[in-house]
Amino acid sequence: MTSTQQSVGHNNHIKNIAIVGASGRIGKQIAKALLAKSSFEITAITQQGSNSVFFPGIRAVPIDYDDPSTIVEALKGQDALIITLSIFASKDTQAKLIRAAADAGVPYIMPNEFGMGNTTEAQLETVGPGKEKDRELIESLGVSSWIGLTCGFWYEHSLSGPGLYGIDIAKREVVFFDDGLQRLNTSTWAQVGRGVAELLSLPVLPQDEQDKSLTLSAYRNHMVYISSFAISQRDMFASLKRVTGTDDVDWTISSVPAKQRFLEAREKLKEGDRSAFGIFLYTRYFFPGEDAGFFEVSRGLD
Repeated sequence: MTSTQQSVGHNNHIKNIAIVGASGRIGKQIAKALLAKSSFEITAITQQGSNSVFFPGIRAVPIDYDDPSTIVEALKGQDALIITLSIFASKDTQAKLIRAAADAGVPYIMPNEFGMGNTTEAQLETVGPGKEKDRELIESLGVSSWIGLTCGFWYEHSLSGPGLYGIDIAKREVVFFDDGLQRLNTSTWAQVGRGVAELLSLPVLPQDEQDKSLTLSAYRNHMVYISSFAISQRDMFASLKRVTGTDDVDWTISSVPAKQRFLEAREKLKEGDRSAFGIFLYTRYFFPGEDAGFFEVSRGLD
């Protein structure tokens, strides 16, 4: 199917985009990058009573998750829905949004991915099958198509969060997982925003049968892989020492097997310690020899 085969008045670029979580950490970056394009109308989907503040130029529409009709009404006329949710959001929140998007006739959904998604094994062991089930729901409803974004862990958040990448900057402590040489792909917040904006700026369809340029429709029901860079713990530590003007003697350095650290965090989670989730999630992608988070070698980059 090509653009020239469409009816008169067909717009080969999407224009209206709704974002859930547009004031959140990653949603804000996506909204900022989309606004910079000056070609989109952005709607922030918010819960009734929310005091969230958005960038100028974004229209806020309140919804009630207990009243699906309010979600459908908010999504009517939208070309794409971007969902960014906290990992602690209610488990049925995304499904409610997906069903409403189908009822409203939204062609494209970017579900709550925006992280790691390289290997099925690592994903199932950490966040479970929920993401895959939501993709299957989108396809089963037969209205919308999903496009997932795998960008790796967010670099600023991950490096500054004590323990996530094994580095505590404030305490000047570093824990290497095994030898600290396992690489993974990671993205800055700004890179994620740019990636989404560039993706949604693509023409929906090729102009004609000879047009071989990238199109949005080519990514229907597929993952898109982006990355700022691939890096190891040793690389991060070397960079931090340069920036802070420190040396090894200024830091407390230790090491632990990644699998041991992962299993210990999993036990804490089972005991109800939710603060262990970050260590549990991140360490899984540092298992030596798996390249679970090094997706540019197994999947390539878009």
